Amino acid sequence: MVKTVIFDMDGVIVDTEPVHRYAYHTHFKELGIDVSEHVYNSFTGHSTKNTYERLKELYDVKGEVQSLVLRKRALFNESFDTKPDLELIEGVRELIEGLHAKGIELIVGSSASKSTIDRVFTRFGLYPFFTHIVSGEDLPKSKPDPTIFLKAASLAKHNAVEDCMVIEDSTNGIKAANAADIRVIGYKSANSKQQDYTGANHIVHDFRDIDADYIINL
Repeated sequence: MVKTVIFDMDGVIVDTEPVHRYAYHTHFKELGIDVSEHVYNSFTGHSTKNTYERLKELYDVKGEVQSLVLRKRALFNESFDTKPDLELIEGVRELIEGLHAKGIELIVGSSASKSTIDRVFTRFGLYPFFTHIVSGEDLPKSKPDPTIFLKAASLAKHNAVEDCMVIEDSTNGIKAANAADIRVIGYKSANSKQQDYTGANHIVHDFRDIDADYIINL
């Protein structure tokens, strides 16, 4: 039985992709680089730090990684704070509240920075439902490296990967869960692009089609 659910955030709890896209592409213009859709989509699930490390390799971008990250983050924060139509993924609040009511421990394992996670959790009042938040900002490697999910599982009350379930929307996230030997639900939404869900144990297209009992009994 599932006792702990580890949620990715971007694309699973909230769709911040349009805000990230605006921030990244604005910064790409400032840097004078032309990043194709194929390359941009390959960064899905990566931390901002790892994304800029890769961009420096691919495009010989000048400047320190930390400075590049801070500039992108400033652009993101500007846009996030002024975007009135940013909402949670449909059905996810009900799923979170349902799991919490059933006594299932909820943890976030997201490549997003701590400041971005805090903005989302504060805006939508999500802190009361989650016991721990693990940010990729604190880790040397991004998904598909399994460290983020192994860290999340180690913080769980039951501290056993077999009692955990990950919910992910990206190829890299699913691979990370597979490498951590944690079962994973692939959330394949209408906005999913260039993502491979073959590694997911289960696939969900709409959170409104499932409930807490569905996940608990997987």
